[in-house]
Amino acid sequence: MKIHEYQAKGLFTDYGIPVPRGGVARTPAEARKIATQLGGKVVVKSQIHAGGRGLAGGIKITSSPEEVEKFAEGLLGRRLVTHQTSPEGAPVDAVLVEEAAEAKQELYLSVLLDTSKGMPLMMASEAGGMEIEEIAEKAPEKIHRAYIDPVVGLQPFQARSLVYAMNLGPEYVRPAQQVMTGLYKLFMEKDFSLAEINPLTITTDGRLLALDAKINIDDSGLFRHKDITEMRDISQEEPLETQAADADVTYIKLDGSVGCLVNGAGLAMATMDVVKSAGAEPANFLDIGGGASEERVTTAFSILASDPNVKVAFVNLFGGITKCDDVARGIINAAKKLELKIPIVVRMRGTNFEEGLRLLSESGLNILPEPDLTAAAAKAAERA
Repeated sequence: MKIHEYQAKGLFTDYGIPVPRGGVARTPAEARKIATQLGGKVVVKSQIHAGGRGLAGGIKITSSPEEVEKFAEGLLGRRLVTHQTSPEGAPVDAVLVEEAAEAKQELYLSVLLDTSKGMPLMMASEAGGMEIEEIAEKAPEKIHRAYIDPVVGLQPFQARSLVYAMNLGPEYVRPAQQVMTGLYKLFMEKDFSLAEINPLTITTDGRLLALDAKINIDDSGLFRHKDITEMRDISQEEPLETQAADADVTYIKLDGSVGCLVNGAGLAMATMDVVKSAGAEPANFLDIGGGASEERVTTAFSILASDPNVKVAFVNLFGGITKCDDVARGIINAAKKLELKIPIVVRMRGTNFEEGLRLLSESGLNILPEPDLTAAAAKAAERA
């Protein structure tokens, strides 16, 4: 789950991380009112769950409330297309209006979970304003890391070490430590997978401010955080992905024409690879999980077939605890219930797979059973 910048900055404030003065507006009139209260230059930021807003024309520094209102009017109720959105873009239902703080120095700070170490990792750099991947490529020596023992938490000496590594003056040691402590505490207490400030800015008037905020949340921990769950903005999500999540099915829409339906994340990734090897492109990542019941199979087919780009369904199943003949019956009933028009290529192995393939062959439906993975992928690619 993701949240908007203004929501993330609200959480920052709760944890003692300073942010620019401002407010969120959902109408041009509200944007103008906030700008009038702030006075002087203000920056207007479109609120969507994607980066690249500035390059796409979704962020602007303005010099008057009238200019703010006009810019907000051109954004609100429309869709913004960036390099991180779909071609249709994301809807802009709110804008963040805040003081345009002038930066003297831009820094980078984040906390994430390093799964290879099983520990939280804090990263800091004096090269703020750039994506961390860009910093790693152009100036890797400027990225500084501190692994944090979750039992004892972020230690003062670790924070000081990062502050000194960012070449900050002595007057910023304590404020920067406080930001680091607050960011780590927020990350841990709210079960985030990423908490990032880029840029963390020293302004020309000497303040240390988080000018931007990016937060990713571990969905597995949401049951503990009702306040975070209430921040969910479904309008920013792919409708099919939302429908899948509600049905406890993992679905991610892609741009190809072969709809993939698989039980198991690793098998799903391998299936996407073999589809590409066969010369086609997968239309989705779709994992129905281990308990492939008839109801779940029907829901998965409904989601898959709702994508107009899908020309063929490629089902790749491994029967372990779940028996292949039970899944085959689920596929047959789903195809009948949904009146599927697209061909369905089915490859299955494992428990009772021979019986499953027999049931599919004798179904009289547009289902092409194939026990060999490479051959099945070739059939799907041909029909796509």
